[in-house]
Amino acid sequence: MKIDDTDKKILELLIADGRISYTDIGKKLDLSRVSVRSRVNQLMECGIIEKFSCVVDSEKVGKKVSAFFEVDCEPGSLVEVAENLVNNPFVASCYQMTGPSTLHMHVLVDDFVQLENFINNELYALEGISRVESHILLRRFKSRSGLKL
Repeated sequence: MKIDDTDKKILELLIADGRISYTDIGKKLDLSRVSVRSRVNQLMECGIIEKFSCVVDSEKVGKKVSAFFEVDCEPGSLVEVAENLVNNPFVASCYQMTGPSTLHMHVLVDDFVQLENFINNELYALEGISRVESHILLRRFKSRSGLKL
């Protein structure tokens, strides 16, 4: 599906406020609520809108430590390692990166004791990992909350 300028404007409004009503979008863009709903449904069906979600401040719900990991895997083990990691409740995101079979992972935990337990008992326990590098987040300047169109 090729998106036009109206679709882009709808997406920009939804990125800014995922709870905005179709009526309010229509008022801003001089469209009917039905037209907006139809366009949003089409964007969803084509996979341009993957899902609507809620962004939670992890610190305010007790996840005080945010850590990023680069995990090098043996090439034949990368998918299996990734599948194990994404099922871990502490893993917020996990991506395959370029380089020597590398996964990039974001982990959210309550405290440093929980982080240490995750590293020693869950991460290092996985077969097929050749190297782990970790970075602890000190301060967040910007988080991805949507795509700039």
